[in-house]
Amino acid sequence: MLSATYVPPAFVKSVAAPIAAASTTTPGASGATKVATPEQRAKITKTAQAFEASFLSAMLGHMFTDVDADAPFSGGEGEQMFRSFMTDAIATSMSKAGGVGLAKSVTAEMLKMQGLT
Repeated sequence: MLSATYVPPAFVKSVAAPIAAASTTTPGASGATKVATPEQRAKITKTAQAFEASFLSAMLGHMFTDVDADAPFSGGEGEQMFRSFMTDAIATSMSKAGGVGLAKSVTAEMLKMQGLT
């Protein structure tokens, strides 16, 4: 059974508040529309990729739970201890290379949540 990755609301607020405070506004015909600065967009994208990497790491962790290497390729106790580092590295690489599309969706939702375009 897979478990969901929990993101504490305090973390979301700590990331969202500085982004909202630094936004710029562009006057529109019917009101003001906020446009994300390049710095805001980069910060949101980085956060979304980190979230996707965390999700992928959890998925990969479950995938590797029953995988055992036979001698002479077994890493023994060390392999078990450091497996989580390997899954984190694989997940981070996957996310940076495009991942599974989760970061793109999270980025769009974070921008929308802040009222940014």
